[in-house]
Amino acid sequence: MSPKTPSLTRRHFLKTAAAVAAPVVLPSTVLGKDGAVAPSEKITVGMIGMGRQTCAYNLRRFVNEPDCRVVALSDCDRWRLDVTNDRVASYYGGKGRCGAFGHVDRYLDFRDLLARQDIDAVMISSPDHWHVPMAVMAAQAGKDVCLEKPCTRTIPEGRLLVDTIQKYKRVFRMDSEFRGRSDFHRLCELVRNGRIGKIKRIISGVPVDGYPPPEVKTRPVPKDLDYDLWLGPAPEKPYCVDRVHAIRGYERPGWMRITDYCDGMITNWGTHLNDIVQWANNSEHTCPVEYEAVFGKWLNRGGLWNILNQFEVRCRYADGVELIYKSEKPFVRFEGDEGWIDCGYGGTRLTASSDAILKSKIKPEEIHLPRMSEQRDFLNAVKSRGKTLENEEVTHQTTNICHLAYIAVRVGNGVKLNWDPKAERFTNSDEANKYLVLPPARDEWSYEKILKS
Repeated sequence: MSPKTPSLTRRHFLKTAAAVAAPVVLPSTVLGKDGAVAPSEKITVGMIGMGRQTCAYNLRRFVNEPDCRVVALSDCDRWRLDVTNDRVASYYGGKGRCGAFGHVDRYLDFRDLLARQDIDAVMISSPDHWHVPMAVMAAQAGKDVCLEKPCTRTIPEGRLLVDTIQKYKRVFRMDSEFRGRSDFHRLCELVRNGRIGKIKRIISGVPVDGYPPPEVKTRPVPKDLDYDLWLGPAPEKPYCVDRVHAIRGYERPGWMRITDYCDGMITNWGTHLNDIVQWANNSEHTCPVEYEAVFGKWLNRGGLWNILNQFEVRCRYADGVELIYKSEKPFVRFEGDEGWIDCGYGGTRLTASSDAILKSKIKPEEIHLPRMSEQRDFLNAVKSRGKTLENEEVTHQTTNICHLAYIAVRVGNGVKLNWDPKAERFTNSDEANKYLVLPPARDEWSYEKILKS
């Protein structure tokens, strides 16, 4: 990245006056004793975005991998940087899982983390509107990228991400844990090995975001938050707690219900469930070619929290397999000419039309799908320089299903849209093609400037 960025002065001020950095304190096992992985064989990782997803899942899972060393954290909310260090020490050192894991370097501006030459890879867990800009800049900086889902906001942005990752020869992984879950993994193997016969219909569902719209109250920006950097490419809007995230807390953030930053459950949970659809259907490198919305309902169109939160879209693959994608609960269901099988997230797990399907054993000569955590998959690929299970192209096609369903809802109920997966254009709707654009961005964060940096 060029040192002549538009915000060099502000970045320098943040780094010297506000960013809090402390020496890394390492357990004795980093010397490679007692079967531990030596420092020279560890993958160094920087974590970008220290919200609830990182604190609850991503940081813990990376730190627990023996060949991974988290060396830097970044967030534009200083409180989150401070409290994360305390949590790291409590979670890992206090419980004896990783030895005396101490403070790591912390940065308010993620670009200072990316500038470090000693970081191999990054885990990006920012709000959705930041996903691709950060991932592109990370690839330019020579970092491999693990990116929180949903990875993209539009289909052209997804293609730009794919092209950038491949241009810079980086390893990429969408951070979705569903392929590593035993129940969903089992479903995929049974379907791929023909236990329900030929697939006729698939149904995927996501939760409904039922939170009531807030009473919007503007207030001064908290002293710990660099709000301008938080907005980044998003349009300038007045600060309020329900636009960003809780002050000194980890409740479900308001930005997840605002279309300036996120598209709601249709892309958020949709990438989890539709990735399982793609894997079990063996269609990872394409997507359905027909989309027709049955209905769509917005949370509070015109208000602050304004995402699409209820919908149903009927899709069809080129081989005739039907996909019904809707808001209801998180689940997938496969119906074949010899039975059905489905799997839910939470209380309802794997069920099928017969016990014989559920008890069926996968023979040695049949398809055995790999199973591991998304962190392990990513780290393995960083070492081998191979592809992850959810690499950039697989991720793009999975996320496209969500984007295309959303476009179908916006075009209108009952309108059948025909999609060309290779050209990535609709063949029968100029109106639908109007949504195939890069997300709008403030000048400093436009892709034109990022790609030239």
